[in-house]
Amino acid sequence: MGLLDGKVAFITGGSRGQGRAHAVTCAREGADVIIFDIAKPVVETAYKLASPEDHAETVRQVEALGRRVLAVEGDVRDQAALDAAVARGIEAFGHVDILIANAGIWTQNPFWELTEQQWEEMIGVNLTGVWKSAKAVAPHMIERKSGSIVITSSANGIEPGLNFAHYVSAKHGVIGLMKNIALELAPHGVRCNSINPGAIRTPMTAHQAAWDMFAGHEGGTEAEMIEGGYHYAALRNTSWLDPQAIADTALYLNSHLAANVTGVTIPVDAGHLLMTGVNANPVKD
Repeated sequence: MGLLDGKVAFITGGSRGQGRAHAVTCAREGADVIIFDIAKPVVETAYKLASPEDHAETVRQVEALGRRVLAVEGDVRDQAALDAAVARGIEAFGHVDILIANAGIWTQNPFWELTEQQWEEMIGVNLTGVWKSAKAVAPHMIERKSGSIVITSSANGIEPGLNFAHYVSAKHGVIGLMKNIALELAPHGVRCNSINPGAIRTPMTAHQAAWDMFAGHEGGTEAEMIEGGYHYAALRNTSWLDPQAIADTALYLNSHLAANVTGVTIPVDAGHLLMTGVNANPVKD
């Protein structure tokens, strides 16, 4: 018996990283899965976006667990594509019970150097894409008087982050959006919550800019990034977390174990947000 037996989960950004962990975890716990991902480079980032091969590998892993999977390529900024994917899922599986709005991007620049394109792409994918994803499933969930929506925010949905104001703004916005979705869908028996991941090791952080940020200097290495992760977490012997930590939290929120939990955001950050912090580089005239 799985915690999600008989359920159908719609997962955006499901091709790799946290999205793949969600897909495989849902399948392991008895759910059929709809994976929605663009799986090609549609925005400019310092790392490679998911590929068709990533998409296919997630499908393979879900099917290996004996669950049905529908893979749909699409952009979360495209409402028609999301609506069509949900409709295909309902046609194939009969219903959609869960939305994990996971799709997201991350780029860096001081706020005064951000281009309008960078700002609009970040808000478009990380915030507007969440709204459009929730819009796509809401009418069906309202009709069925049940459903669970889990949104990926970030520790940066609660605290600022140097040189990514657009990301911080989107992730703060996601938490406000989650609370309103939870409030408006509660009379229909649909729950909505969010997760604030801390430092999670995924392809999104496997590039030079991320290594430099956590190393604290240019030319940083992956090993230095991992070492820097120990300073980010409060828990003993903890650096970068595995995506499974986020998938496990979403599993709880989407299961009967959280039947009375809605409108909350859960940090999964090894205690990062507990720390008071210091100014590592004070400016003194």
